Amino acid sequence: MSQTESAAFQRARRPEQVEIRKQTILDAAEALLGEMPIAEISLRELSRRVGLSKTNVVRYFETREAVFLELLRRSQQEWLDALERDLPTARSAPHLVVCSALAASLAQRPLLCELWSALATVLERNVSLESVRAFKLSNLEAQVRFAGLVSDRIPELGDDAARELAALCTVAVAGLWPFANPSPTVLAATEDPRLAGSRIDFATMLSRHLDVLVTGLLHRPAASPTCPSRQ
Repeated sequence: MSQTESAAFQRARRPEQVEIRKQTILDAAEALLGEMPIAEISLRELSRRVGLSKTNVVRYFETREAVFLELLRRSQQEWLDALERDLPTARSAPHLVVCSALAASLAQRPLLCELWSALATVLERNVSLESVRAFKLSNLEAQVRFAGLVSDRIPELGDDAARELAALCTVAVAGLWPFANPSPTVLAATEDPRLAGSRIDFATMLSRHLDVLVTGLLHRPAASPTCPSRQ
């Protein structure tokens, strides 16, 4: 970014200008996540990539974690938009078909999976009460939307069980993603034929996991609405 562009960035005052600046920061954060793990991305590195000082970046996002929470929210909305278009619509389709399609769609979105896997341990650790509340309210709306897409495809599941599945899907992704994408050392170790069974194909395992969850939810009452959710 040139000095002129940087100065224009800093002078943004109108709401539409502020939104453009936020999206620019989010785009830079997304690009960095394609190059390095989230734990290695500092606010200083993010600021350098955007072409601003840290002081100017925090005018738009209070912390590094707040940037990635918003990036998670944006990525989740983009995924749901794609699901509305691509998820099998035939109500007569076996639920395994729906589960496989869901797993495949998530496997194609490593950014979303990476951010979900870091949600509880990283992204919610250095943000204000207001930011966490805003994210969780947005996430709740996203889960309701996701549940609606699922219950439309698997009507026998019912609304309550579909909402439970939506919450459990996030937990499944957060747990599976790190194991399916291990460090180079772990990856090299699992080349040993004796450890072949420890290698995880994310889409295959998630599809199986979702299928088991749906099967269980079809035969058990939904959890109490007061049951705490980590999402």
